[in-house]
Amino acid sequence: MAHPIAEANEKSPFGSLTQEEFYAHHSVSHGSEYITNSRGFKLFTQWWTPLPPTKIIGTLAIVHGYTGETSWFVQLTAVYFTKAGFATCAIDHQGHGFSEGLDGLIAHIPDVNPVVDDCIAFFDSFRARYEPSVPSFLYAESLGGAIALLITLRNRDSPRVTSTPWNGVILNGAMCGISAKFKPPWPLEHFLSIVAAVIPTWRVVPTRGSIPDVSFKEEWKRKLAMASPRRTVARPRAATALELLRVCHCWLFTAEMTWFATRLVWRSFTDAPPVRIRR
Repeated sequence: MAHPIAEANEKSPFGSLTQEEFYAHHSVSHGSEYITNSRGFKLFTQWWTPLPPTKIIGTLAIVHGYTGETSWFVQLTAVYFTKAGFATCAIDHQGHGFSEGLDGLIAHIPDVNPVVDDCIAFFDSFRARYEPSVPSFLYAESLGGAIALLITLRNRDSPRVTSTPWNGVILNGAMCGISAKFKPPWPLEHFLSIVAAVIPTWRVVPTRGSIPDVSFKEEWKRKLAMASPRRTVARPRAATALELLRVCHCWLFTAEMTWFATRLVWRSFTDAPPVRIRR
């Protein structure tokens, strides 16, 4: 089964089709709504379900990465899994996509834990639409990989979390470290905690190119990424950069968790050549 990225062009993930035509073409139904989290932010959520005769064999929750969203590349992967029989859902993190941000700021995550809380709350409400016997999985890219692991650890270790354990996690290009292309140069990395404490929203952290520039190997896909009206290429703010470094340093792996991990030679489904994404 080919990934829907094969139908996209450099201007639209749906290619020459409208969004409604695209979903109908793939026999997928789509829904969306805004939810209000515990901090009063309106967060955009959406879901995809397979149309008959395809039967639902499981649920899948997608966790997007830093500066990403659920309404551009990610929804192509959502449709890919939905066609295979998974009821799929996704949420725009605070300050990403259509979701409101902290103090109205775009792509600002000075603390990842509230984002984990948002994901758990929405994903659990989505899973509750189906019988408990239906297996559930997390699919995550980039920063979403770290968030997905934190979700599973929170599920296992926190007495406050009573949700059903996940059956597996699919990590695709997960952020288990910060590339030298994005890491603050010396000596800024060593003084970043001070800068973040004094001026947390200062875009002081330089990067060697935007995320789309270094993430996509094919030129037309870089153009498609940049065509999203909600994509930001601005430098990360000091507190966000510090939190990204902290999250990477705190990655934990345990033998008690069962992982269903997909390892790709290329960065992600949407950046892989057609011969690989059909596998």
